[in-house]
Amino acid sequence: MPQDSFHIRRLAEELNRILCGGKVNRVSQPNKDEITLIIYTEKGVLKLVLNTNASFARVCVQNEETPPLLVPPPFCMLLRKHLSGAQILSVKQVENERILALTFLCFNDFSGGEKVLYAELMGKYSNLILTENGVICGALKSAALENSSGRALFAGAKYGLPAPQEKVSPVDKEAVFEKWRTFLQTIAAPLPENEGSIVKNNYAFLNAVYGEEAARFLFLNVAGIAASTALHIARKAKQRGVLPENFPDFFVGFFKNEPVVPCLIEENGQITDFFAFLPCNEENVVIKPAHSLNEAEAVYYVSRSENRAFNEKKARLSAVTGAKIKKNEKNLADIYRRLQEAENAEANRVKGELITANLYKIQKGDAFLTAENWYEGGKEEKILLDKTLSPARNAQKYFKTYAKEKRTKAALLPRREEEERELSYFRSVLSSIQSAENADDLKETEEELRVLNLLPQEKARKKKAEVAVPFRKYVIEGFSVLAGRNNVSNDRLTHSLGADDIWLHTQKYHSAHVGILTEGKAVPQNVLLAAAEICAYFSEAKNGEKIAVDYAQKKYVKKPKKAAPGFVVYTDYKTLYVAPAAHESERNA
Repeated sequence: MPQDSFHIRRLAEELNRILCGGKVNRVSQPNKDEITLIIYTEKGVLKLVLNTNASFARVCVQNEETPPLLVPPPFCMLLRKHLSGAQILSVKQVENERILALTFLCFNDFSGGEKVLYAELMGKYSNLILTENGVICGALKSAALENSSGRALFAGAKYGLPAPQEKVSPVDKEAVFEKWRTFLQTIAAPLPENEGSIVKNNYAFLNAVYGEEAARFLFLNVAGIAASTALHIARKAKQRGVLPENFPDFFVGFFKNEPVVPCLIEENGQITDFFAFLPCNEENVVIKPAHSLNEAEAVYYVSRSENRAFNEKKARLSAVTGAKIKKNEKNLADIYRRLQEAENAEANRVKGELITANLYKIQKGDAFLTAENWYEGGKEEKILLDKTLSPARNAQKYFKTYAKEKRTKAALLPRREEEERELSYFRSVLSSIQSAENADDLKETEEELRVLNLLPQEKARKKKAEVAVPFRKYVIEGFSVLAGRNNVSNDRLTHSLGADDIWLHTQKYHSAHVGILTEGKAVPQNVLLAAAEICAYFSEAKNGEKIAVDYAQKKYVKKPKKAAPGFVVYTDYKTLYVAPAAHESERNA
């Protein structure tokens, strides 16, 4: 991600055009790393995000709403005190640093004059620092004098830039040339000298000059250049026919004057990067144009943030559900073991009766009794006896054991059924979590687990009335095909189908419920097969090759009273055997 001096310089120019003259209406803090400023401008109300997270550090205008913390932290309160009602005078890059300086004209009850909010976008060292006349008023991440960077970042200290690195300025052509000449000599040393430009026809040499070695050189020797930016600048040099010895001229000119052509990089359907210029084409990469660098940055970071939040939530819900499944499996194993032990109940009753029928044969102190077992056709059976007990007490002991095992079995059978129901239910929940494609797919599942007290209840906050997450929708040969996203969604889908609509579910596997809206028409076999493939795709058997999918008219599908979400029973069904398929080209939502 090129959050470097090259991009920040151009972003500052854009933000200055967008924000200059705007007034701060509201300051909020959605999390420990982020501050949001709501700004009134001539173009409307804008939301400026200043993020200092190591992975998402940025300053950009974006539309996505993030609810603020219930209790605003001290730095948020400090910004409210000083910046509420303030006018933005300028947004500039600090020299060639990865730092933006937002200058405000403040005029409120607490203070007046100019204040500067520095947004330092430096990976894990990212920070927001409010200053007045060069003195720090406060910082999002304060640091004492003893901190490793050697900078004092607390109220009352003088603001100073981070210590300079042992790198040359990206606009110092002579310094870049000196470094570059050493680099060329290093990579050319093992190679034979050629006439003309320095070994310009040697493949290995050119590969180093215009590839990753040159990018690494720029990253390590030139201040404020990200590795990805450096790599694409080197490729641009090759594309434009720049000779190796002229690369420093090209680089400095590119850094200072290359026009902004913002774009997003997409790989396998995911936004993976953004640039202020069109990078060289690569395999399996789609370059998508953006209206502005700010828009490209906002789309990239919002997408990345959503993907990260989605993956974290998916992992958390999977862990909670998996723990419940393990607990159910452990309980069931214990129940099966105890039931196995209780299977001897009938045998103990028979032994008690045989002892009672043969009391006259037994002498106190006998270790066993050999008797004919009339339940087994007169077969002789050897029955162990307790030498310390009388014959009658031995019979009573077997009857008591029989009674205890019978009670145990009677108590365990309902528990086994309950545990098996729970296990099946939570496996269906886990299946829907693993099939989730985005955050919307997890919303209802998360609420489902909250209702079961497997997740903590959310803190009280005024909530907007949430619209139910729509089903996955496909159009296949003119027929609408719907697929549920989770157990709650499956219930809604099944309930929404008409009596003659077709309902589908994998056989013996948990899966999404799928419905075909028939509208009174006969459903072609191709549509049935496609719907079955979608059903198999959103199931536990997704990686299988030949999956059995049952289908029936909705009128034969019933949900028992008090059944768990997603549980139904069905009759009058037929079965198709299909390979799972996503049918993305026919998907509408």
